[in-house]
Amino acid sequence: MTEPTQLPARAPRVHREVTSFVRRSTRMRPVHQRAWERLRHAYVVEVPQRATSTSVAPGHALDLAAVFGREAPLVVEIGPGTGESLVAMAAGRPEVDVLAFEVYLPGVARAVHRLHETGVGNVRLLQTDAVDGLTHLLGPASVTELWTFFPDPWPKVKHHKRRLVDRAFADLVAERLRPGGHWRLATDWADYAEQMRTVLDAHPDLVSAASSVDGWADRHPDRPLTRFEQRGLDAGRTVRDLHYRRR
Repeated sequence: MTEPTQLPARAPRVHREVTSFVRRSTRMRPVHQRAWERLRHAYVVEVPQRATSTSVAPGHALDLAAVFGREAPLVVEIGPGTGESLVAMAAGRPEVDVLAFEVYLPGVARAVHRLHETGVGNVRLLQTDAVDGLTHLLGPASVTELWTFFPDPWPKVKHHKRRLVDRAFADLVAERLRPGGHWRLATDWADYAEQMRTVLDAHPDLVSAASSVDGWADRHPDRPLTRFEQRGLDAGRTVRDLHYRRR
């Protein structure tokens, strides 16, 4: 009697939560590929993952003194893209350590190349979902300043649930900021700017630090005009800055 053929067991399906980003192509220019291969260990922090490549396994908090080789105030940037503003802003703040979460691999590689070319040494990058990173890698009251410049606007109404800045994320940020810590944001999408203000103005642990009478903040003094921002201006959009402080 012939034994029935046993089919291989299917791998369990990975449950993917709604995220504020989509994964794009990992193709790089040769110069950035070489930078990634040669230099990433100097600038990129690798952390244990769950099933997805941008996740963080619980129970693996960062030893920041070991990561940066010193103890200094911590600034976190979410979504620095190719590092155009990140590197310039970090260069202007050598007294702080800057930890940046970016899921787009070619962007991380280009940021590594920029850091190496400019000699800026106070930045470390993680190819990690910022929500996972803030949740599992950093402790309460550990962040002096958080930068969220031009997060994906998800302009279609049906996609607004994917926008990063909502009440749940504000709760997480408020918990990670030290008392008196700052959260600086910018967007060139008017309805997202209003959504941010609605969420953050109502948060009990955050207070607006905007200096203008209309409630919008002045541009961060160290934030350069990037090519990405210029494209928004060229399209006729107005850039809105927001600035909040942890009570």
